[in-house]
Amino acid sequence: MTEQQTWSQRFESALHPAIARFNASINFDIQLIEYDLTGSQAHAKMLAHTGIISQAEGEQLVAGLEQIRQEYRQGKFHPGIEAEDVHFAVERRLVEIVGDLGKKLHTARSRNDQVGTDTRLYLRDQIQQIRNQLREFQLVLLDIAEQHVETLIPGYTHLQRAQPLSLAHHLLAYFHMAQRDWERLADVSRRVNISPLGCGALAGTTFPIDRHYTAQLLDFEGVYANSLDGVSDRDFAIEFLCAASLIMVHLSRLSEEVILWASEEFRFVTLKDSCATGSSIMPQKKNPDVPELVRGKTGRVFGHLQAMLVMMKGLPLAYNKDLQEDKEGLFDSVNTVKACLQAMTILLQEGLEFRKARLEQAVTEDFSNATDVADYLAARGVPFREAYNLVGKVVKTSIAAGKLLKDLSLEEWKQLHPAFAADIYEAISPRQVVAARNSYGGTGFAQVRQALVAARAQITAE
Repeated sequence: MTEQQTWSQRFESALHPAIARFNASINFDIQLIEYDLTGSQAHAKMLAHTGIISQAEGEQLVAGLEQIRQEYRQGKFHPGIEAEDVHFAVERRLVEIVGDLGKKLHTARSRNDQVGTDTRLYLRDQIQQIRNQLREFQLVLLDIAEQHVETLIPGYTHLQRAQPLSLAHHLLAYFHMAQRDWERLADVSRRVNISPLGCGALAGTTFPIDRHYTAQLLDFEGVYANSLDGVSDRDFAIEFLCAASLIMVHLSRLSEEVILWASEEFRFVTLKDSCATGSSIMPQKKNPDVPELVRGKTGRVFGHLQAMLVMMKGLPLAYNKDLQEDKEGLFDSVNTVKACLQAMTILLQEGLEFRKARLEQAVTEDFSNATDVADYLAARGVPFREAYNLVGKVVKTSIAAGKLLKDLSLEEWKQLHPAFAADIYEAISPRQVVAARNSYGGTGFAQVRQALVAARAQITAE
């Protein structure tokens, strides 16, 4: 049988070894140790500040906790399963360092509000790191986009050729997705940054604590107004997982496009050796492993969000052991998002090259200029729907004849409608098709240049 736990004097015997292992969280919540130490130092300072313990005792506790921090960083503190969780591990080591004084640290505090505080401190830090990574990702997108304002790429709807685009315009779409992710995380962070410390197990405490003092020490923006809510709330974690899922959606969409672009059927990009792998049996292969892994890892984050929602939906107030299950999925989601952002940023910056000649060819070999023929007629007084139907017939007959619209003679154009003139060829050239779409937010070169300047200014100002 295992030794008695801190909480177990009410029990006559210790936990069964298998149950102790099942119950323990030290294997994963050790990731919270730095945040646990920071939160505990703030709690010790508050106990001294309010006179619950002496100033000397408070200083000794803070120093002992700092010693544990240094031991952990130096690899000298590595608690095992007997510690149950990171909080008991720290408390046990503190008692070894400062003696029975260490047992006073938990005055006016429960593991329930303690773990809630640790998790919020951890997530607040991780959100800022992810936002920094999003900025790096955006800057790389801008750098590439600025090189490809006048590089054309086929645009698709339903994965069918639709209209040609500026490649910069295409890349800027992902810039704006990442911008929403960046802003969304800032909004989530506001609700992460509320302190539950002092809520106790569920009902507060009889000691004259100062919750606002600890919140100030820990840079929290406020405190939970209801102790039940403070110890049982995981909305902030669910919101983060929602935001993380959307980041992964955007990375996965870009990954899917890179995978397609790198295929022999598209040949829009070349994968560089630094970000691709080969086949164990087919020597000619160069596989897009990075975007494939990002696309695959997206499901992990979605799964953690679903697991958290299912876990929370049936929990009565206040704390339940189920909430121990919030951490592994949260930790894994944070690590997955950070790894995928880093990998995709490197892939864009160093791992692929757009094949400009192939892209130039691609936008000339389809009917993606058909809408511009209809627009040409509409600009000359033909009702758009009439023009649309006429061009549909032209496309049909051209396909049957094995021709593209650019191959039709001027006489053939005039037979279709007398409004056609020699300038139809310039109007339907891919470069003019793109340049003409100069409405705000459109793919016209002038608009794209303005959009790039605005995007650069936006992230510089924030």
